[in-house]
Amino acid sequence: MRIAVISDIHGNLAALEAVLAAVAGRCDQVWCLGDVVGYGARPNECVDVVRTRATVALCGNHDLAALGRLDTTDFSGDAGAAARWTGNELGAEERAWLESLSPLAARDGAQLFHGSPRDPVWDYVLSEEVALESLLATTAPIVLVGHSHVALALGWDGEELAGGLAPAETEVELDRARWLLNPGSVGQPRDGDPRAAWLLIDDETRRASFMRVPYAVAETQAEIRERGLPPALAARLAHGI
Repeated sequence: MRIAVISDIHGNLAALEAVLAAVAGRCDQVWCLGDVVGYGARPNECVDVVRTRATVALCGNHDLAALGRLDTTDFSGDAGAAARWTGNELGAEERAWLESLSPLAARDGAQLFHGSPRDPVWDYVLSEEVALESLLATTAPIVLVGHSHVALALGWDGEELAGGLAPAETEVELDRARWLLNPGSVGQPRDGDPRAAWLLIDDETRRASFMRVPYAVAETQAEIRERGLPPALAARLAHGI
């Protein structure tokens, strides 16, 4: 089986469509690690696409904020403004689907978290220490996390932790260690590469490959500005920060 892992779409429909076009015909399932909405201007459309295409989907902190289940004062100024805007925009069906999701899940050979095993909603895995704690708190051969918008691959062989940032075309051999993998962000990358990120897990070859796809950044930027969302949310897309 081949699985496309996506995360942190953040209402960016152009990026989502570009990734799914790249996935088409190559993967048997799509797994989404959460934050389908927030920041971007097309929340309902992104929810509709993900609920149709994803075999597994999690909720993230921005999804929960848009639903009113997290206090938006816990977010930065632009993030809070976008969360409140998104909450007002969500349709009834889209809201109901997001309400049905959990921030964690398990599938054969994998445990999935939006944040981390320590805190599935809020925790960021951005250091070796947190990555190791996350691996030690789980048992599956593959631990998948999102939330940070940074693609990562860290392997634990029982004695040593190795790996780190996973730029485009990084590949790892899954049988050589237990792995914590972050696919990066579809809709708002923050690792200096503005292209939409996704992860291909091939269960037959036992390899994971980190992929990037160009998309119409200017289109998404225009949508953000037209809908009166904070302009900084549009500007950062061009730089992947």
